[in-house]
Amino acid sequence: MIIVLIALFLIAGVFGYRHWAKTQMHAELLAAALTEGERAIVAQHVPLIKRLPVEFRDRLEGKMNLFLHQVDFYGCDGLEITEEMQLSIAAQACLLVVNSDRWYKNLSTILIYPGAFKSRQRAHSGFVVTEKEIVRSGESWTRGPVVLSWAHSKQGAMNDRDGHNVVLHEFAHQIDDLSGHTNGVPILSKGQSFAEWERVFLTAFEAHVQDTEQGRKTVIDAYGAEGHEEFFAVAVEVFFEKPKALKNELPAVYEQLAKLFQLEPVSWQ
Repeated sequence: MIIVLIALFLIAGVFGYRHWAKTQMHAELLAAALTEGERAIVAQHVPLIKRLPVEFRDRLEGKMNLFLHQVDFYGCDGLEITEEMQLSIAAQACLLVVNSDRWYKNLSTILIYPGAFKSRQRAHSGFVVTEKEIVRSGESWTRGPVVLSWAHSKQGAMNDRDGHNVVLHEFAHQIDDLSGHTNGVPILSKGQSFAEWERVFLTAFEAHVQDTEQGRKTVIDAYGAEGHEEFFAVAVEVFFEKPKALKNELPAVYEQLAKLFQLEPVSWQ
């Protein structure tokens, strides 16, 4: 009996030490800064970050360090992963969580293709299952991985005012999925009302579907009419890249996203 108790005590000690060591390592990564060289790469390839208010810069760099420690990058179709790719994607992904406690806890892998890639999509109709091959620039799976076209990711980051950014889009899906369902209803911030979120986004989505069907262009890309989850992800792209346009056209949507991310990009210089 004593031997069993000692064994249990030792096992508990090992697990306790591992938890403590992991917590310490995470704290150290979050407190660490990027090097001057890394900052220069981010500034050059993700100009959106230069608009981020200075009070968030240290926090962003710490979360980028944790992200880069946690996630493995793999090149597909012969693509060689570079520091530029890792820093660019990490900076954009961490921008979504820079001022909240949300984290990509289920993500461990990012796959990067040189350009657009083919993906198989299944559709169910009763007992009939059909498959079709489609070309994508990005894809987000439940609990990871995230799959990206580097050509589209690079262009989306460089042009930070057109409202199109595949990295922000796919990581918005990852944020959405933290609730257990990728359905356009993420885990809300403290004080946010689910009823209010639902009212705002359902109203905006239904109006967007009608606009799209009638060929009317709006601040939200037509792809947002594909479903509630796509409307949310496209709205996130616009929130960060064209915040003034979003606030002018869909002020209630902008307000809900500002509460969700606890950020006000409309005021960024």
